[in-house]
Amino acid sequence: MSKVPITFACGLYDRMLALHTGEVKPDGIDLNFLAIDNPRQIFDRMGKSLDFDACEMSSSEVISRLAAGRNEMVALPVFPSRVFRHGFITVNRKTVKTPKDLEGKRIGVPLYTQTAAVFIRGMLQDEYGVDLSGVHWVQGATNSAQSHGNPSAPPPLKQVSIEQNTSGRSLSELLEAGEIQAILGSGLPVALRTNPDVQRLFPNFHAVELESYKRTRVFPIMHLVAMRRDVYERHPFIATSLYQAMDAAKDLALAKMRDVGALRYMLPGMTAELDEIDAVFDGDPWPYGVEPNRPTLQALVRYMAEQSLIKAPIPLEQLFVPIYGQ
Repeated sequence: MSKVPITFACGLYDRMLALHTGEVKPDGIDLNFLAIDNPRQIFDRMGKSLDFDACEMSSSEVISRLAAGRNEMVALPVFPSRVFRHGFITVNRKTVKTPKDLEGKRIGVPLYTQTAAVFIRGMLQDEYGVDLSGVHWVQGATNSAQSHGNPSAPPPLKQVSIEQNTSGRSLSELLEAGEIQAILGSGLPVALRTNPDVQRLFPNFHAVELESYKRTRVFPIMHLVAMRRDVYERHPFIATSLYQAMDAAKDLALAKMRDVGALRYMLPGMTAELDEIDAVFDGDPWPYGVEPNRPTLQALVRYMAEQSLIKAPIPLEQLFVPIYGQ
């Protein structure tokens, strides 16, 4: 029986590398792995014209499309990108010193609907009681005058005070000038390295992130794996086959990372980080599947509902296709 050809676009992350090299092969699939290290390029191509059979995709974009009845894609509970976000809030210290100081300010964001911004806003509300309803959002690229892609996600369901940055300057430059008072989202401004007035809201962000995780079990999920619905409906086994192969590739990457005789990555503190993974994450910081990620996924859909990106939280079992053996 011939294998089903599947084109899969994703960043060349360590947890995906064995799929790209062929060290791990999904059963019944002839996988064409397209390594594209610009996630926004993947999102825009899939969102506009379904260019791939499957791909890495923005979590919030997929969820908002499904909630709006746009069913061209199905989701697999595989999470190529996860990032703690406390360290991605930068402020001008002249006007913002505490989380509550963000209330009523002008805040830059690459894209209001992006998953990183959703998690940060939700975290600020949940953990610090910050009321962001009076914030005026300035949307644009952090370190250039370009926009953050062309998302196909629906806009917020209620009116939000958002303006597009048309100044010709980056959000980083606007923060230095005091024309916005903070930036939150997926990137860090150049000014963080060059201007002493631009600082992280949480200077000890890693300790804050770990404390938050221990308390909430939320490790923010940025991207999931999406598949064209027509491909899935023709060959339903593909979802389970891809899931199992991606899980095996991730486990292999973690095993190789643990071989510290010669460090696999240019991280001088990696041995200590591996001890932290064992102590905090029970040995696997990157689990796939719905159940191990339930607190994070429930937080995401709740934040999206509270921020009027979807009408109501969606049950997780309705977001992801069945994976057999899970």
